Amino acid sequence: LPPHSLERQELPPSPSRTLQSHCALPAAAAMAITAQVPDIMGERQSGQDVRTQNVSACQAVANIVKSSLGPVGLDKMLVDDIGDVTITNDGATILRMLEVEHPAAKVLVELAELQDREVGDGTTSVVIIAAELLKRANELVRNKIHPTSIISGYRVSL
Repeated sequence: LPPHSLERQELPPSPSRTLQSHCALPAAAAMAITAQVPDIMGERQSGQDVRTQNVSACQAVANIVKSSLGPVGLDKMLVDDIGDVTITNDGATILRMLEVEHPAAKVLVELAELQDREVGDGTTSVVIIAAELLKRANELVRNKIHPTSIISGYRVSL
């Protein structure tokens, strides 16, 4: 995101973790992670709106860790509910300490944890790449390309 689109936002304190950063979160990022959680009462939704919500939640997770990527990446300051402070630029640590509620966003958090267990590095990169692939796939679906064709194309590109 361009710097002018970022705005400082106070996140409501959660019972477990609070994110504070040298780089402000976009207001949409925090909203996408928490506000789009499906109804627990068993209501099923489908279609383009749900796809867009899922992609937005994944983009929000990627945006949280994006500024910590690379040799000049910024550190994040995480404060837990009892005031313990953790300063890190490791994507797995950042995502592990956040309480993510959205099911699609949780998949990205689990992806980062798996990357950390299997390889030990690249957690931020894998989250950013996965979110971008989802964003591009959503655009293709909007252009009437069948999801099976998109998946086949992604597999060929591996």
